[in-house]
Amino acid sequence: MGNSDSRTPKQGDFDIIIAGGGISGSWMAEELTRAGRRCLLLEAGKHYPEDAYPSEEIDANSELYWSGGIEFNTAADIGMLRPKVVGGGSIVNQALVDRFDDIALDSWRNRSKVDFLSTSAMSEWYDRVEARINIQKIPAEFRNGNAKIFEEGFKKNGYQCAPLRRAQKDCKYAEGNDCIECLAGCRVQSKQSTPWTTLKRALDTGLLTLLPEFEVQAIRETSGEVQVRGKSSSGMIREFRAKKLVLASGAIGNTKLLLESGYGAGLPHLGHGFYTHPQYMNLAEYDFEVNSHKGPFQAFKSDDPGFREKGFKLENVFAPPVAIAMLLPGIGRRHMDLMRRITRYACIEVAVRDTHAGRIRIAGGRAVIEKSLNAEDIKRKNAGLEAVARIFKSTGALKIIPGNVGIGLHLMGGCAIGNDTGTSVVGPDFRIHGTKNIYAADSSIFPDAPGINPSLTIMALSLRGAQEVLNP
Repeated sequence: MGNSDSRTPKQGDFDIIIAGGGISGSWMAEELTRAGRRCLLLEAGKHYPEDAYPSEEIDANSELYWSGGIEFNTAADIGMLRPKVVGGGSIVNQALVDRFDDIALDSWRNRSKVDFLSTSAMSEWYDRVEARINIQKIPAEFRNGNAKIFEEGFKKNGYQCAPLRRAQKDCKYAEGNDCIECLAGCRVQSKQSTPWTTLKRALDTGLLTLLPEFEVQAIRETSGEVQVRGKSSSGMIREFRAKKLVLASGAIGNTKLLLESGYGAGLPHLGHGFYTHPQYMNLAEYDFEVNSHKGPFQAFKSDDPGFREKGFKLENVFAPPVAIAMLLPGIGRRHMDLMRRITRYACIEVAVRDTHAGRIRIAGGRAVIEKSLNAEDIKRKNAGLEAVARIFKSTGALKIIPGNVGIGLHLMGGCAIGNDTGTSVVGPDFRIHGTKNIYAADSSIFPDAPGINPSLTIMALSLRGAQEVLNP
């Protein structure tokens, strides 16, 4: 078996250090250890056994995310959800795995001038990823009330929808398993989270050492090695060295680390080009029990070419009580009365393919997120809200509560890939411009917002990027 903080890592033990234990870091770790490289994986969050994730929503928010659960942009109208746990987004999301289409990848290729960003060139890497995880769709007999309203509304309005592809296996729906719990970690190991898939396989090689609750704070490249300095949860400052370094801390984490380490002067685009797919959850009340929180709560997505052209997509979603309470209007008794009817609410989310790039900068040792919607993004949002209203009205909703709180779940960019060092941070070989042995392949390298769930593409890019890291 490999090491999960079972011993104190020592200098000279490692060929490669990976900063960040989320989706990209885990997939990198497996690919690099399979090739015989000794790796150290550093992650600021905790490493939980599958049966020990927080069972209460408040605890999950504070323990599994940065900043106690939410980080706002400077205007405080978009809340970013950034995982802080071994496994990252594979722990706290619903494991939706779609390939990017020509619309997304053609945009990337045109912006970055990187030839392999095409559906044909990426197909091999998608195939490799899909061979290592289980992918399923929720059977019709287990779709819950929210999903049925979604599907019915699409049919009545002539819209096209499709079942979501989910990285899961044997979800035990017949035994009453409720997916809403999996937002705080899947306790039945159905969701293909990295701690019991790719990360587990990497640890099993004996070549990976995992050090959780250790935040990397500075990096420095010298001739022949990369030095990494950080702090453990107990406050102990430690430094590690290796031949190569992989940055896998996501859009905010990678950008912050590079800026704080002094790389901003040589990388003028660092921190720019930040996207979030701003998402707006819309509730509707019915005169019957919908029970959107029961069973598999996320089964469908829009698959309508008109929606794609207009720059938004819809998904049937729900959230635990604290999150729903934040979406409902009013205070005191009025708010309490709305919460009492929570089992009668359906929910459809509008996700905007945002066009207005934000920026991540550093002030006082903290990441400051400058991100807003421009006129085009607002137009896309409103078009989505109008479609949701038509769906709800056609299915007999008594009342519609439109979503006004933007949620950033897909944090992308800040270290965009490209050939031009003036408009990108990472080269086609996944190396940070101007460095010899520092790499990145996670969502931070996205050139713009694809409008599609990013997890599968992060995995595919990580496998491809690992081949570059393995080059002499």
